[in-house]
Amino acid sequence: MNNIFEINDENISKAADVIKNGGLVAFPTETVYGLGANVYDPKAVANIYAAKGRPSFNPLISHIAEIDFLKTYAVVDERVLALAKRFWPGPLTFVLKRIDENPALDLACAGLRTVTVRMPNHQVALELIKKSGVPIVAPSANKSQTISPTTARHVYESLGEKVDMILDGGQCKVGVESTIIDLTGKDVVLLRAGGIALEDLEAFLGQKILISHGNPDLPSSPGQLLKHYAPAHDFRINAVSREGDEFFIGFGDVKDCDLNLSVSGDLCEAASNLFAFMRIADEDGRKIAMSPIPNEGLGLAINDRIRRAAYKKLV
Repeated sequence: MNNIFEINDENISKAADVIKNGGLVAFPTETVYGLGANVYDPKAVANIYAAKGRPSFNPLISHIAEIDFLKTYAVVDERVLALAKRFWPGPLTFVLKRIDENPALDLACAGLRTVTVRMPNHQVALELIKKSGVPIVAPSANKSQTISPTTARHVYESLGEKVDMILDGGQCKVGVESTIIDLTGKDVVLLRAGGIALEDLEAFLGQKILISHGNPDLPSSPGQLLKHYAPAHDFRINAVSREGDEFFIGFGDVKDCDLNLSVSGDLCEAASNLFAFMRIADEDGRKIAMSPIPNEGLGLAINDRIRRAAYKKLV
């Protein structure tokens, strides 16, 4: 277990450098260990999905250490700031509008125009985020559909050397997951019940909170049905060649294409480019076609996403 490191200033600084350089760091929070990467690095985020064997591109929670971090990538108003000052650090997650169309955030946000963010109540996590200088996107540090890890050893037993560094903060104080609320509209919507009680939020806000039961037309968050990015133009998948003047997105050894998700056939590279390339193609204004993607590894997630995007044009 050579990738497990004790907690001290030197090792937290090393872990921050790993984050800055596109690597993966497992770190403790007040609930479970998270598998962290730079939210602005699509390749690093793709490596999270690959390491976990995560079956689809669900939006991931970004972790911040200071409220001012919010202003760098999310729309913030007085209601958001008031809730943050009252309940952070702690198990309350916000779904907010993204401040711009920065394609670097697309993979972490699952192609949505919203970002999901919280401030963990754990000193090691907060120090790591501060030293990294960027929000750290982090699902639980374990293989998908396995028990969430509450010790560094659990992380290693699940993910092994797929993690560059595991910061050993001891046993987590295991609790329920964070409460997730959507703050993108006039009404506040509860997307997932968790560590902050609905009644406490309503008392603080002085208003009733609506409850979402997973309607795909409501804003999305981890643990809910997802409404994913789909191009405005016709989108044809599993295309072996261009038809007419289509904007053709290739994969692997494809010569006649406008963009190639990965010339070498690297599924991690393809995943990191997916949403950005779909944006570029959509902005071009032509019909869109995409090469077949192998239905293995991260290809399962890529195919899930593009099937959803293509299906929306058929209904």
